[in-house]
Amino acid sequence: MSQHHAHLADELPEPPTSAGSGLPETGPVSGPASLRTVLVALAANFLVAVAKTFAAVVTGSASMVAEAAHSWADCGNELFLLVAERRAARPSDERHPLGHGREAYVWSMFAAFGLFTVGAVVSVWHGIQQLTAPEGDSSYLVGYVVLAVAFVLEGVSFLQALRQTRGSAALLGMHPLRYIERTSNPTLRAVFAEDAAALAGLVVAGAGMGLHQLTGSPVYDAVGSIGVGVILGVIAVFLINRNREFLTGQVVDAPIRRSVLAALLNRAEVEEVTFLHLEYVGPRQVFLIAAVDLVGDAEEHDLAVRHQRIEDELEQHELIARALLTISNPGAPPLDPDTL
Repeated sequence: MSQHHAHLADELPEPPTSAGSGLPETGPVSGPASLRTVLVALAANFLVAVAKTFAAVVTGSASMVAEAAHSWADCGNELFLLVAERRAARPSDERHPLGHGREAYVWSMFAAFGLFTVGAVVSVWHGIQQLTAPEGDSSYLVGYVVLAVAFVLEGVSFLQALRQTRGSAALLGMHPLRYIERTSNPTLRAVFAEDAAALAGLVVAGAGMGLHQLTGSPVYDAVGSIGVGVILGVIAVFLINRNREFLTGQVVDAPIRRSVLAALLNRAEVEEVTFLHLEYVGPRQVFLIAAVDLVGDAEEHDLAVRHQRIEDELEQHELIARALLTISNPGAPPLDPDTL
């Protein structure tokens, strides 16, 4: 397999049939992996949310209240992500010829807004209120135990997301963090980012409680709550922005575009490709439009038949939600994979 071909799939599962598609095949990183990642995250966050709520009531810690709000927000977010996985997997129909893949970005956007409002805003607001609140009695031991248990549970969820991320990133030769930023899979991006934020938030909350205990000043605990909110706000804005970009028309990265162009040119009947547009219409799904010059000098009817056959073969690969080919304009310069 060529270097171009090795970059084709964006966390694609194995296609049901690739005969005649001209597209390279990829490893089995599929929808079930994302679903498993969400379910692990949901179970972990629910247990953590219950534990943090208990600790917040017992300790009265502002940082713990922020962490409890964060975990309950994450639980709601995972439910949105489950809806995203289910609705985006529906097949195409007459009203949605490109499928329902973009629903994944809509529901992931709802989850990101939930993280921002319930997690970030509540945490910051509560922290600001606690800056001037009188100090109450605190049970630090309970707080530390809950934070430790939460760190373990969040760590299990994060390791599942990291495992899926590393496997997918390896197929593209990308760093896992770069992959998370660029991937078309909003579910994996959301779980990875939220779990990373959760682990960072636990460290901040623990530091706030510790400084409160050492100094006797509740200001540190309140600042810890604000710090947790800021972390969640940054992650939420990042997720909202990425979902917005995919909803408004995100084109594929250059390595994938080069791979698709090389695959088209490797077909015996394709002489030149003068135009190529590849836009995501869902996780691991793109809409392909290309202007091609076929070998020979066939009549218009024959060209239409040959174009349709190539389109049908391309759509056998799960990367291609829809393929449309047209005739190249006379004199249009051909595209070269090595110069894209």
